[in-house]
Amino acid sequence: MEEKNNLTAWERWELASLEEGAPPKPHPLRAKVAKEEIPPPPEIQLPTAEEIEQIHRQAHDAGYQEGFQAGRQAGLDAGQREGKAQGEQAAQQLLATAAKLDAALAGLDQAVTDELAALALEIAREVLRQTLALQPETVVGVVRDALTHLPHQHANIYLHPDDAALVRSYAGDQLSHAGHRIHEDDRLQRNDVLIEASGAQVDAKLASRWRRVVETLGQQVAWDGTPPIRKEEPAPAAEDSPAVDEPPPLS
Repeated sequence: MEEKNNLTAWERWELASLEEGAPPKPHPLRAKVAKEEIPPPPEIQLPTAEEIEQIHRQAHDAGYQEGFQAGRQAGLDAGQREGKAQGEQAAQQLLATAAKLDAALAGLDQAVTDELAALALEIAREVLRQTLALQPETVVGVVRDALTHLPHQHANIYLHPDDAALVRSYAGDQLSHAGHRIHEDDRLQRNDVLIEASGAQVDAKLASRWRRVVETLGQQVAWDGTPPIRKEEPAPAAEDSPAVDEPPPLS
């Protein structure tokens, strides 16, 4: 009894209750929780077959699109590199072709220039031939010009027989008074003039005059169409006439 008296009121109540066999009273907080209904766990909705198919299709499409974009970019990069390399190669080939074309055009320009010059000289030669045929008296002017390249001494003038007759008729008296003599030489062509004086000679033959003119133009076209005579080869002189250095071209 003494131990029982030493217990607290709470302990005495608990002990008494247990001893008496009465059922325990529920704790107020526990009773409140018990009164509340515990909701059932949420029901898990599993995807249907159609939803699973749709998810599979979306994943497939997403993967395909990602792979397509990656492959497309890789293809573009490779194509750009290949295109750049091909473009550089094509540019080099184009430059080489342009250089060859420039060289070909330069050669063509020179060939065209030479052909045009030859054509111009051919036309000039034909015009001169016609002029000499229509105006044979032009040989008189050639004789006078040739005499200006010699000292004022007596000169021997060699002409084609027909030209000799023309010169005598136009300037025979004047030439005779100056102490010049006219000689006929049938080896000479029409409009050829050879003059000698004191060991000097003036070659004023038509072919020689033509050659000097075309040489000033940088051309080598003979009057009669034969290959031009080299400069180191002296022009043929008249019979029994000494050959001397050729005088300056006649104007």
